[in-house]
Amino acid sequence: MAAALALSPCVSSSEVLDLRTARVTVTHEGLSAEPEREVALPYHWDRANKGHAGQALFVVPFTLTKVPEQPWGIYFRRVGNTADIWLNGALLAKLGDTRRPNGDDFAKGPQYVGIPPGLLRQDNVFQIVIRADGGRRGGLAGLVAGPEAEVRGLYLQSFRWRISASMLVTMFSLLVGLVALALWVTQVDPTHLPAERRDSVYLAAGVAELCWALRVGDAAIEHPPLGWPWWGVIAAAAFAGWICCIALFCHHVAGWHRHRSMLWVKPGLGLLFASSVVCSSLSLVLLQEIWLTAWFAAANLLFAGYAVVYLQAAVRRGNPDTLLLAIAGILNVAMGVRDWVVIRTGGDLGAVTWIRYSSLLFGLVLGYIVISRFRQASRQSRDLMATLETRVLEKELALQRSYQQVEQLARAQERSSERVRILRDMHDGVGSHISSAIRQMQSGHGNDRELLQTLRDALDHLKLTIDTIHLPPGDVNALLASMRYRLQPRFKASGIELQWSVDRLPLVPRLESNALQQLQFMVFEALSNVLQHAQATVLRIEACAIDANLCLRIVDNGTGFDTRAPWRKGLLSLQERAAAIGATLSIDSEHGTTVVQILIRRDS
Repeated sequence: MAAALALSPCVSSSEVLDLRTARVTVTHEGLSAEPEREVALPYHWDRANKGHAGQALFVVPFTLTKVPEQPWGIYFRRVGNTADIWLNGALLAKLGDTRRPNGDDFAKGPQYVGIPPGLLRQDNVFQIVIRADGGRRGGLAGLVAGPEAEVRGLYLQSFRWRISASMLVTMFSLLVGLVALALWVTQVDPTHLPAERRDSVYLAAGVAELCWALRVGDAAIEHPPLGWPWWGVIAAAAFAGWICCIALFCHHVAGWHRHRSMLWVKPGLGLLFASSVVCSSLSLVLLQEIWLTAWFAAANLLFAGYAVVYLQAAVRRGNPDTLLLAIAGILNVAMGVRDWVVIRTGGDLGAVTWIRYSSLLFGLVLGYIVISRFRQASRQSRDLMATLETRVLEKELALQRSYQQVEQLARAQERSSERVRILRDMHDGVGSHISSAIRQMQSGHGNDRELLQTLRDALDHLKLTIDTIHLPPGDVNALLASMRYRLQPRFKASGIELQWSVDRLPLVPRLESNALQQLQFMVFEALSNVLQHAQATVLRIEACAIDANLCLRIVDNGTGFDTRAPWRKGLLSLQERAAAIGATLSIDSEHGTTVVQILIRRDS
């Protein structure tokens, strides 16, 4: 039977053939082939063979006025799920394996097959064997044959709209989804306490866009990772996940998530998602299209009402974010209703869903809201950081003032402590000697020589105390030099030869003013004992550095004393002051030689 020849509305060349009729022989799984019959294309497998999967052989004859010399091509709006394409008994292409059920799917997008010029004759026959899986929108949606340049142009135009555009939507949804999830991981909701709670608006947006990327990206997946019908269930669940998460996102943007209604909104959306899995499984496993069609109808009805309520609330509040979201929602619901009418109930095999394109507007609004919320959060964070910096600066200034006050108090306390120390030293030194002189005069037992000796000790002690105030910290050489200057005249007047054997000593930083004062008391006490009690004729002062220590020795050739006897007040004072500055005191004495040794550690 001759094929009807007709030109496609988008074809301008008379050489391009739009073939719309064919003879078909159908074989269902496990059944014998049906008689051959003539059909008009497009041929929708699910509508013509409800509840069955199988194969169909389409014979499409056509006649040419002359045999073309240039290459031709054939463009299929939809073919498959899998197909073998023959021309005049020669195999042109294999789109998947027609012997393997529930596998590849080449019916999602347009297909183009080149025709070598040597195969064409005046009378020609296309033989197209398809394998269609139940519920998978398989079939044959007509074919266009003609010169390669023109037919390939028609194919590319359809490919750009159906596949390339879908890939752009997929990439955009992936980008928005990943950005939203990254924000959810790194950002927190400032309206909740504790502040560690993450902002769910980003999670809802991220999951919604990733679900939509899977659903739209399925248009380019000719080799699904799972067999049919389970891959179809996943695709339906991805669509349901998108609309449910979009609803949650809208709820958060409008601030409705704080309302008591949120207690039933989340379970309701969870039930809607679960019902999509159940209905798609029943529809695709049992090959009963009514389950999934009814679910889409219920979802359209539900979200149409939701979109109207949301739009009214957005207009009433005048919030630009919710208003943009409401407009995008209305458009997407309208496209969803159109797709349900044209594809689910009308059965147009060549029709393409419009919601995949309108969702791009939704994604733009989602991206805008996510970015604006992130900018708002960043601005709040910057304001908070500025406030925090101001408070820290105020605290630093207050701390600095407190530190200055403490420093002033410390200096005042240090001066007071120094005055107390000087007064104490004068009391223990000069005061003690003057008190001794007064007691000698009052008792009448002391002679003029002893009284004069006591008063000289008091005067020398006063001068040495004043000298110590001006000594550099840790300078033992300067201390000994000062004592030599002050005491040498007394030793000369007492007939005692003063011998000096002092090396150049290193500084001892830990011997500050108070410690030097203690060391001066020790040396003075030892020298005073020689003047008063030793009856010596030679006094030798030695000082040198030995390893990590300074060694100071006062040696006289006096009468000596018994070091095993209880020490008197002067020797006990020497021992206490040595312990106070971390020095080691040793005293060896026998007739003719007494050695007082002070060993000072240079380190702390």
